[in-house]
Amino acid sequence: MSSTVDVPGSTGRGRWWSRPWVAPVAAMVLVALGDLLLGPALGLLPLFAAGPALAAGRGSPRTVLGSTALGVALVLLIAVRDGLWGHTRVWVALAGVLFTALAACWVSVTRRRAERELVDVRAVADAVQNVLMPPLPPRLGPLELTGSYRSAHRTARVGGDLYQAVQVPGGVRILVADVQGKGLEAVSAAAVVLGAFRNAAPVAPDLNALAAQIEQSLAEQTPGDRFVTALLVDVREDGRTTLLDHGHPVPVLLRAGGAAPSLPGLDPAPPFGLSALTGAPAPRPTALTLRDGDRLLLCTDGLTEARDGSGTFYPLADRARRVLAPVCPRQALARLRADVEDWTGTGPDDDSALLLCDFRAADSPAGSPAATRRPRPEAVAA
Repeated sequence: MSSTVDVPGSTGRGRWWSRPWVAPVAAMVLVALGDLLLGPALGLLPLFAAGPALAAGRGSPRTVLGSTALGVALVLLIAVRDGLWGHTRVWVALAGVLFTALAACWVSVTRRRAERELVDVRAVADAVQNVLMPPLPPRLGPLELTGSYRSAHRTARVGGDLYQAVQVPGGVRILVADVQGKGLEAVSAAAVVLGAFRNAAPVAPDLNALAAQIEQSLAEQTPGDRFVTALLVDVREDGRTTLLDHGHPVPVLLRAGGAAPSLPGLDPAPPFGLSALTGAPAPRPTALTLRDGDRLLLCTDGLTEARDGSGTFYPLADRARRVLAPVCPRQALARLRADVEDWTGTGPDDDSALLLCDFRAADSPAGSPAATRRPRPEAVAA
């Protein structure tokens, strides 16, 4: 869900050839060898300034100063060896090394300050992400839940794609949503939607009432031009499941065992925030029954609208049976992510949230042979 960043001061750990002093030392050793092999006529002494310049890219000011000292020592040693002591080119080379060192120290200090600020910003973003969308428990009611969030931007931590699940009497209610737009405004709208869902899910008599509460909160607490696509799901302990679609990508159902009937088509409604403008009636919930071992994939349009080089959308329903076959849900989501990247060839160009729901009947707890070895040969798009 997020990319890692090196903390200032941590560079230099690991294998010796990856440490920040290796490149500057190697460059100066090559310059020294070149002078020894080719002779002083080429005037390679100013090239020792490459040492502190390279040190500024990854090293600390101490690394820069160490490279400078080595560069000055090599200039003086080679000058004595070549009989150039006191020659103008030696003073020019020394001046070049020292001026480069001053600039490199400034670059190193500035870079490390920016790295620290970036680490602080990412720490805050991680905290916001954990508040907005905390990790789901591995088991909630009759469902094993595995989520995955990926941003189109490597440095991003939060966005408008979201999922959440709340255990309610007799089952679980799930929200998967995508807020229009990006940036802080999208994050703010996502917080409103999540807050309304968490508050209303345990008490709303049905999904339409829950959707109405989310719609009202969004209208009261966000600008009028913000809309949110969403899919609400209610899963009972006995497998009875209800889905309510507000302009969101349809889920994919993988049945355990043999062939299964096609899932009834969802009755889509406008996204939250647009219902009042369109005057459309409330959508009709779609009902189905999950059986032990069934797997339901909920996603945002960052997955379904991923395109290959010719502009063809990723065929989720056609490929779901193969990529989601692994029993381990984390492995299944990892294979799905890899397959999408292979399809696009360039990685994601939009945020995407995935939530994999494995239904476990009350008489077949997670971890039992019946729950872990059941095949999933059928994939049906909702």
